[in-house]
Amino acid sequence: MQARGLKGVEMIVADNHTGLKAACENTMPSIPMQRCTFHIARNAQSYCTKMEYKKEIGRDVADVFKQINYSNAMRRKNEVCEKWSKKAPDFSRWFDEVAEEGMTFYMFKDPSVHSRLRTVNILERTNSEIRRRTRVARLFPNEASCLRLVSAVLMEIHENWITNKVYINQQKLEVERNYRKYVA
Repeated sequence: MQARGLKGVEMIVADNHTGLKAACENTMPSIPMQRCTFHIARNAQSYCTKMEYKKEIGRDVADVFKQINYSNAMRRKNEVCEKWSKKAPDFSRWFDEVAEEGMTFYMFKDPSVHSRLRTVNILERTNSEIRRRTRVARLFPNEASCLRLVSAVLMEIHENWITNKVYINQQKLEVERNYRKYVA
């Protein structure tokens, strides 16, 4: 993508895909990575053996990432780890290690963009729209016809983003350049 002109990347949002993470670190080492907070919350439940705790753990993890700033999120993370240290010690240890991977979005000063930057929802929605549209066509006579349909779907989505609703207001998107210090 860089060879084709990709510029201005401020942050990469992904799930915990090892290959993607390694590729990003090799090609864009100075760009911070945001681990999808939805995936963190879902993965957190696998560190608990008791079914009755799983939903509460998921809610607690989600609450950490809904805090207004980095310092509040870290304080809430510590509370969650302490709360579950006896009932679900594996979860508590795991979450203490990975929670900061999901807090990169705090480098953006405007809290109104946080909810849109902390997950891969926008990408998953785009992929589901491509699947929906290509499923209708079912068979393509050649690769080029499939590429034309997918390109048309992506152009339509792009036009909607530009004309209908602003997903993220670029004028309000101010980045704290020293992204290791998110504290408000």
